[in-house]
Parts: sequence; structure tokens; C-alpha cells
Amino acid sequence: MNIIEIQVSEELKGERIDKVLSTYENDWSRTQVQQWIKDQLVKVNEKVIKTNYKCQLNDAIVVNIPDPEILDVVAEEMNLDIYYEDADVLIVNKPKGMVVHPAPGHLNGTLVNGLMAHCKDLSGINGILRPGIVHRIDKDTSGLLMVAKNDMAHESLVNQLVNKTVTRKYKAIVHGVILHDNGTIDAPIGRHKQDRQSMTVTNVSSKDAVTHFRVLERFNDFTFVECQLETGRTHQIRVHMKYIGFPLVGDPKYGPKKTLDINGQALHAGVLGFIHPRSKEYLEFEAPLPTEFLDVMEQIKINR
Repeated sequence: MNIIEIQVSEELKGERIDKVLSTYENDWSRTQVQQWIKDQLVKVNEKVIKTNYKCQLNDAIVVNIPDPEILDVVAEEMNLDIYYEDADVLIVNKPKGMVVHPAPGHLNGTLVNGLMAHCKDLSGINGILRPGIVHRIDKDTSGLLMVAKNDMAHESLVNQLVNKTVTRKYKAIVHGVILHDNGTIDAPIGRHKQDRQSMTVTNVSSKDAVTHFRVLERFNDFTFVECQLETGRTHQIRVHMKYIGFPLVGDPKYGPKKTLDINGQALHAGVLGFIHPRSKEYLEFEAPLPTEFLDVMEQIKINR
């Protein structure tokens, strides 16, 4: 463990401790510094402080920089569908059935394993199991994901998600015929009280969640829709569409038991747009519907 000692000067007094430290070293991201503070690796005048502590003149700051964790996730060669890549970001089209990142008991075959073989420079903000991962989509959801190749890019992309400036449009097939051409679902989402592995619309320990949808095509018993996320809560589209009475086709958790047999929800993250962290240019990408999704569409059309 490396120990750094800093004394607060006149120009730094009154500034938050996380801002002071993130500007002290170019390699220290603010998110990383905040985690060190939470882990009590930062002390001011020999006392543990919080991230919002405002520095005083001549404060003695001691930072105990932890040793780098040894990455025990194995790189695996995969035929990744890369849509864009530069020194800062990478856009990948994840296939249905692939888990985004490793978890205890599931360390192989994930997107992260493939990314580690594809490129060695991934941001470390999310730790050894989720290098580069800025946001996720469910295992059985296909589509586009942003990957950060350094901490600067990671922080920029996360801030854009927080500020709701990232464009995220999904295509989905739902049970039932939606009569409105478009609509907005504004309903908070939290952990289900009885089933802790599921999410639900609730006012208890929940977070705001907003989904906009528009109808693309109607069938006898199904509707093809585009959903645009304003927020990005766990299972948001799946939970919201169930909430208004139109659960996703094939959804094993939130859909009806009698549904089309497609091994997971008919949901595809087709459009992804964001401001590039370095160039500040708006970039937008679109991935076509995968074959299995088109097969379900064809099956519905034949039977209507």
C-alpha cells in the first residue's frame, strides 16, 4: 500500500475532499477517490471523513492507496460484434444469452471475458469483475452497450446516464394490443418485497423510473413497440410494460406462463447515442433486430 500525504493550501480550502484529491493526481478519478474515502483509506488530521468534507487551510490529508487487485477473470477469445472503437470507448452488440459481466460462480463466457481478450485497456472503476462496464443489459436482452477504456471516459459516460442525456431505444414484442400510439410510464421501481430477485413498481425503497413507448405495429394478440429509456433501472422496460398490462413476450420473470417459446424476453437494445467523452461529438449507433427476434415476428404474422 502506497501512502501519500498532502497539506491543504490557501487555494484549496473550502473545496470538497473528493474534488481536491481527484485534481491532485491525473490518474485519480473522482469515483475512485470517493470509494477510497468510503473504505476509510483517506484521513484528514488523523480522522476518517466523508466525501462531502470541505477542506480547511493546513489540513493534513493522508491517502492510503491500495495495491492493485490481481485480475482473476480470464480473457477469452470471442467473435465480438464491435460497432465502434477508439482509445476511449467501445460499442459492442451483445448477443442474446450472453451475461455482461462475471459474478461469483459464473466467471467464464461473459462479455467481459471477451472484452479482456479484445483489448487490454479497460477502465477499472467498477473493479475486477466489471472492467469497462458502464451500463448493463439483461442476459436474454440483445443489443448495444457502451464500454469505457479508461476512467475519464467511464466518468463521462456515467454522468451522461445520470443526467439522462444518453439515447437508449429498445424494440420489444408485448402481449396484448396497445390502443394508444404512444405513451409514457412514470412509475418508481424497487425490489419486490417477497421475491428479492425481482423488481416491481412500488413507493417503498424505490427509485424514479420513466419509460416512453410508441407502437410500431399491431397484431391480433401482440404489439411491436419501441421503448425509450429516460432512466435505467434494473429490468425497467420489463417491469413497466407488465405494470400497464402488456408484459414482454417470452419474459420468464414478468410475463405470463403461456407465452411464445423464445427462451427469454423479446427485447433488443437497438439504438445507442451519447456525447463522446473526448471529442464532445454526438455519436449514435443502431443495431438491426437479431435473427431470433425476426423469427418471432414472422411467427406472429403467420398466425394472425
